[in-house]
Amino acid sequence: MAAEGHIWIGTSGWHYAHWRGVFYPDSLPANQWLRYYIDHFGTVEINNSFYQLPDGATFEQWRNTVPKGFVFAVKASRYLTHMKKLKDPHEPVARFLERVNLLKDRTGPLLFQLPPRWRADVARLRAFLEAVPAKHRCAFEFRDPTWFRPEVYEALAEHNAAFCIYDLAGQTAPREVTADFVYVRLHGPGGAYEGSYTPQHLAGWAGAFSTWRRQGRDVYCYFDNDQHGYAVANATRLQDMMR
Repeated sequence: MAAEGHIWIGTSGWHYAHWRGVFYPDSLPANQWLRYYIDHFGTVEINNSFYQLPDGATFEQWRNTVPKGFVFAVKASRYLTHMKKLKDPHEPVARFLERVNLLKDRTGPLLFQLPPRWRADVARLRAFLEAVPAKHRCAFEFRDPTWFRPEVYEALAEHNAAFCIYDLAGQTAPREVTADFVYVRLHGPGGAYEGSYTPQHLAGWAGAFSTWRRQGRDVYCYFDNDQHGYAVANATRLQDMMR
């Protein structure tokens, strides 16, 4: 029987000014927020890297701030996913990984969020998957439903890459499992990044996570409903359910 997987629950980002007084103490300086965050969660998704890739010193600082066992998921640059649409991946992937690798043993999955209204291109996806070293766990969040098809799932499975399961303002991706780990993003039940999930909704995810864990799969779940600190509250509640 396979060993049980590990469940990682956290939020998409930690540096939100409107979390001051909601999650972070009013008196805590912003440069101490990550140190405070790691007392509550064992993982976080770095999402500012989507807009601008931080410099190497920043990645090293993050690594040195967190304890052994903490993992960072890292969202890939929009240059790769939205501008290039995965085309000609070798140079930009190498540049991205040069920074990511500075996290060393704190490196978690790499997230590639693809744009809405970009229809499925399985050949380009396959070429991109070939360009990413196999040692990295990669997850792909497809915002256009034309990607929800068997050929895509097969391409991901061949490279042990995860199909990102997500919930976004009522749009839910299929619960397809294509790797030895599962990657879940919960963007909010209201508008994008808004609203708080009900205990019943969270209990449904807890049941799914338990099933995947028993199958020996690691599960990474990140809440992106940062409005009013709902992401923190929901992540805490779900984390408690999994204990």
